[in-house]
Amino acid sequence: MKQVRHTLQPIYNQNSKVLILGTMPSVRSRELGFYYAHPKNRFWPIMESVFQEKIEDKVDFLLNHSIALWDVLASCSIKGSSDASIKNAKPNHLKKIIKESQIKIIFTTGKTAFRYYEKFFKNQIHLPVICLPSTSPANCKVKTEELIKEYQIIKKYINVE
Repeated sequence: MKQVRHTLQPIYNQNSKVLILGTMPSVRSRELGFYYAHPKNRFWPIMESVFQEKIEDKVDFLLNHSIALWDVLASCSIKGSSDASIKNAKPNHLKKIIKESQIKIIFTTGKTAFRYYEKFFKNQIHLPVICLPSTSPANCKVKTEELIKEYQIIKKYINVE
């Protein structure tokens, strides 16, 4: 098991209204330096379907839709990209994003991210939190159509133009 430090910067600005949190970037995301970079991860295709637009620039897409994106953990011991293997987890500094934006709700992408959010932030950040199904290829039991349906809720909390 390898100790991994989160190296990706959070994506947000003062207009961000929702915060989407993963657990920790996958091996592929760490290699490529961007969130949900594994070609089989369904996060970006799901967002394209939910918002009915082709995503050319991911950062612009997120900021234009008032979406902040980061991960719950700053570091952990992890085997490959397996959330189930995480040990020695340390949290990211989420309060900074909350303070510098208009975040009204937090979504986690999967049960592990939700569990670590609850462990580290339940009594510190007093915002609603909704656990969405993971878009990871490891979560193949949840079909793409179901993910699209579940992720529609994000639009309820932002201004869609």
